[in-house]
Amino acid sequence: MSEEIKRNHNNIPLIESEIGVLKAIERMLQENGSLHEDEVISVVPKDEIKRNARNIGFSIENNTIVALSLRYCALTSLPDALGQLQNLRYLDVTENRLTSLPESLGNLHHLEKLSLDGNRLTLLPASLGDMWHLAELHVDKNQLSFLPESIYQLTNLKVLNAYSNRLTSLPMSLGQLTRLTEISVGKNQLTSLPESFWQLQNLQILNVAENQLSSLSERIENFTHLHTLDVGHNELTALPESLGNLSNLTFFLYLSNNYLTALPDSLTHLTHLRYLNITDNALTALPEGIGDLIHLKELRAYNNALTALPESLGSLSNLQELYVMNNQLVTLPSSLGSLTQLKELHMMNNRLMALPESLGNLIHLTQLDVRNNRLMALPESLGKLAHLTHLDLRGNKLVAVPASLQDLPSLEKVDLRWNKIPTFPEWLQRLEQQGCTVYR
Repeated sequence: MSEEIKRNHNNIPLIESEIGVLKAIERMLQENGSLHEDEVISVVPKDEIKRNARNIGFSIENNTIVALSLRYCALTSLPDALGQLQNLRYLDVTENRLTSLPESLGNLHHLEKLSLDGNRLTLLPASLGDMWHLAELHVDKNQLSFLPESIYQLTNLKVLNAYSNRLTSLPMSLGQLTRLTEISVGKNQLTSLPESFWQLQNLQILNVAENQLSSLSERIENFTHLHTLDVGHNELTALPESLGNLSNLTFFLYLSNNYLTALPDSLTHLTHLRYLNITDNALTALPEGIGDLIHLKELRAYNNALTALPESLGSLSNLQELYVMNNQLVTLPSSLGSLTQLKELHMMNNRLMALPESLGNLIHLTQLDVRNNRLMALPESLGKLAHLTHLDLRGNKLVAVPASLQDLPSLEKVDLRWNKIPTFPEWLQRLEQQGCTVYR
């Protein structure tokens, strides 16, 4: 190094210009009470800064600062001298009170991760584009109304998180960042996505939830590596048929809180999907081919207008949780009993008049909630549910309960309130003596 190596007040050898930067930051922290008078910033392992384990600290390699954490410090500004830390690779100033950033940050050409979450930033400096090695940019929970056009220069960027800002559009140049694998721009004010957006063919995670999107392009099929997609809480009335071509969509698909009246048949091609959320729409039916989603573990379809469930639902052999409450279901398919891995079944607030005898085959079921329906009787087969812990039968038209329920060894709570049962059987007392809570 051309600059003289000196020892700072931690007795750590550093180049002289970097000692000056540290002292300037320490004075700011001492003045606002984040550090005590004469207290200095501690040297910590770089991994602790990378995984957000330290609020205040810095790391060095080869006598130069490579990581700096100033989290939760109530900082209202950063010193312009920060740009002198030219070997800095990790900078974390999460949860401060920053309203702007110094242009000198553009001098941090080796920066790989910049964490600015939870500040009050209204814009990012144009010099951001000079951080050629930047791989992760985190600006969640700020007040940004736009991203700088210079963002296209960040050709190594892989993660862009700008959740909960005030973005009304995304820059056209964003499509040039072809190394992006993760984008989170949920909870903004986006009404559309630029045409260039669909060029980001390496995306694995996409979150555009809580915006004002009214449509998605058929070009979404370009995202062949996508495994997680969240488009919930928008204004979508339909989905592109090409959605079914996302063969790597294996983890999560969130479609909740839109205006969907139907799902595309192609959705049934997502045979490796594990979690599907289609709640809070206006769906009147599910695709008959939904049984092809054989890896599905959780299906949430509540708050819709479903009047029936397809018989093919019974083919979801790996399903563990099914939520269909707040619909208009009158009957259930007998194939429901084939869901032998099911642990939770939530069907409250429907119009069910009977339950299929096949429910007794759900040997792993722990929770069954059918409150606020129109049930007049229950199948004896419920007595086979050896793992059932919670049974909610409130608000139905039951006049009796099957004696087989007394044989449920794991039952912890059964709720029978607001039914028409004239006399409760004595065996309910035995359940209570065994530790089960019974509400009559």
